[in-house]
Amino acid sequence: MRNSAALAFMLMLAGCAAIPDASGPIATSTVPPAAPSVTSAALAGIARGPATVALGLGQKNAAAALASFRESCPVLLVREDASGLADPADWRAACEAARSWPALRSAEFFAAHFAPVRVGEGGAFATGYYEPEILASRARRPGFDIPVYAMPPDLERGWPQSVPMAEREGRAPLGRRDAGGTFVSYYSRAEIEDGAIEGHAPVIAWAADPVELFFLQIQGSGRLRTPEGDVIRIGYAGQNGRGYTSIGSVMRERGLLGDGAAQYPASMQGIMAYLRENPAEGRDLMRMNESWVFFRELTGDGPLGALGVPVRPRVSVAADPRFVPLGAPVWLDLDRDEADGLWIAQDTGGAIKGANRFDTFWGAGEQARATAGTMSARGRALVLLPGPAIERLEQER
Repeated sequence: MRNSAALAFMLMLAGCAAIPDASGPIATSTVPPAAPSVTSAALAGIARGPATVALGLGQKNAAAALASFRESCPVLLVREDASGLADPADWRAACEAARSWPALRSAEFFAAHFAPVRVGEGGAFATGYYEPEILASRARRPGFDIPVYAMPPDLERGWPQSVPMAEREGRAPLGRRDAGGTFVSYYSRAEIEDGAIEGHAPVIAWAADPVELFFLQIQGSGRLRTPEGDVIRIGYAGQNGRGYTSIGSVMRERGLLGDGAAQYPASMQGIMAYLRENPAEGRDLMRMNESWVFFRELTGDGPLGALGVPVRPRVSVAADPRFVPLGAPVWLDLDRDEADGLWIAQDTGGAIKGANRFDTFWGAGEQARATAGTMSARGRALVLLPGPAIERLEQER
């Protein structure tokens, strides 16, 4: 699980009521996305899209999507779907076929086993994320003194005394016990940076740059490269329970980004440039985001998404699981051509909320960073559902 990294200051896309036929062109909004007003795909409404073969899937893109879909199948077959669009059993035939389906016929696989549906009005908004790589050292030494913390032992869930018993519904919030045993909020970003958990929480490594670590926390996973050339892959382990504040949104409201501040473009790169060139103000801005992410070391050939399988460059996408079943193929047609095509929903994000709101994954390295950092695309989206799910939904309609 992760936050939208590149343009986290953008607002979310609203889900709207559907109309029965989605086979024609889908108009996209030219205004900023609004906060989601519905809580599931079932409430947003769905409509049949064009036939899968009409999407014109490219062979290379389809082969990569098939490989990622295959990796998702063990979870798809047991995971309960929050969107209301598919049951675990609906995926069985497609997953069984995927085991031995030849890569050279990948486009045919999706045409044979899936049908596109439009969720809500289908107008999509997509940002991008990547796997950052920052300098860090296993041991603390000059130039490497910013702790990359693992989960602290005193972080727990509980109810503050101020919350009446009758109001304690759902999952208890995160916090800690103070010296007297009273449950209180966990330390904020500022308190952690000032040493509140130093010597208490385990440290994976020591980073060199606070700005780079800040954005790695927003990404939720990344690589630590030591001066000796070793690479430590880390992923999201938990969070301090404090609210996430998009500093990009704050900067835009203050006129620090965008048209009124040409020196700092409205992108991740623009935000980072401001933070570096204005260290005192930048530190205060970063502390406005009280959320702090804790990490764990990862093994394997890729960072793990919310589905528990590796996310892959140019094929894995983060989505809101209330509107897209995690593991489902998603087709995007956007005004950024490099993001067009078939993706597999394998991740989620704190800023990825609402129908047709996506965060595209671009891998690691400078090119991935550049693409993700400027990705802000609009267009249309279709979710590809397996045949049994489509049949059941039509019967229910």
